[in-house]
Amino acid sequence: MISRQLVLTYLYLLIYVCLSSGVILFNKWVLSPKYFKFPFPITLTMIHMAFSGVVTFFLVRVFKVVAPVKMTFQIYATCVIPISAFFASSLWFGNTAYLYISVAFIQMLKALMPVATFIMAVLCGTDKLRWDLFLNMVLVSVGVVVSSYGEIHFNIIGTLYQVTGIFAEALRLVLTQVLLQKKGLTLNPITSLYYIAPCSFIFLFVPWYLLEKPEMDVSQIQFNYWIFFFNAVAAFALNISIFLVIGRTGAVTIRVAGVLKDWILIALSTIIFPESIITSLNIIGYAVALSGVVMYNYLKMKDVRANQLPADNAPDRATKDKKISNIYKPDNFTDANDETTVGSLASEGGVDEEAPLIPSSRLSYVTRTQTSSFNSR
Repeated sequence: MISRQLVLTYLYLLIYVCLSSGVILFNKWVLSPKYFKFPFPITLTMIHMAFSGVVTFFLVRVFKVVAPVKMTFQIYATCVIPISAFFASSLWFGNTAYLYISVAFIQMLKALMPVATFIMAVLCGTDKLRWDLFLNMVLVSVGVVVSSYGEIHFNIIGTLYQVTGIFAEALRLVLTQVLLQKKGLTLNPITSLYYIAPCSFIFLFVPWYLLEKPEMDVSQIQFNYWIFFFNAVAAFALNISIFLVIGRTGAVTIRVAGVLKDWILIALSTIIFPESIITSLNIIGYAVALSGVVMYNYLKMKDVRANQLPADNAPDRATKDKKISNIYKPDNFTDANDETTVGSLASEGGVDEEAPLIPSSRLSYVTRTQTSSFNSR
């Protein structure tokens, strides 16, 4: 049984790495004016949201694979709508960056995710400014700056789009904790998409109508329905794969897989897209940034485990955990690993394509040091 569990765990990790890398490369290929020639990132994102909304509607309402949560108009208006707005913004800006900069450089810029998350958490009051964490954020930022300086095809517009998307996603993470979790609302990947995807589609419709629709000439667009169908399926499958990974692995395994995926993706992008060239400064800067990310995660995990020690002695802890762990309880890991898994995905930038929709039923380690945290995908 142990060997079977290990095989399943590594299989889910492999599926996650393949789908995550595949969605990024697929999106780049579709949007690039040099390949499929469909330079409309908002349209592509709207297709993903529409597909996810339709599929989850059938899963929730028709086939009843999962039950819908108790959603009131007040919760939808005050929680789902603002979260959907920032989610749509992060996807819009992130996908638009593919038009201007390479996949490899985008992955390097995503090392800024913990910096953006930390800044937003401090500004929103879910974390406190600490010098040890601040110094790690400086290290990450310096690494990204060095990597950017070494980028041969550096483009300021694409960089601004990507960085803006990162900060939009960081703010979404904070809002998820502040708005959703404080109301006791727990969403799994399917119910998250069920509520958020249609709302995100509506938010994307406005910029699409103003920015992309006037430039779209239907006679000159390559609209291969099968290409867009499989692209949307891949994005949806990525959400499900993350759900499976969260349920079976611990934080350390997730972080290792995320770093491995990033390096594989950077290498693959230079092969698939020859115009993507990596310099020695790129590698040095990215290595420096990753070292800061690893140290940041280490410090936050220490804080979580230190804060868990007194709580573990509470008599009602086991009962409470039993009630809320029906979705995310790993098969073969302890609570310490369980409670840090989701947060590790955000701070590593591991879930950064189409799947930042999984509010954790448990507190993530990203900002749990002050009794509150914001969750990840």
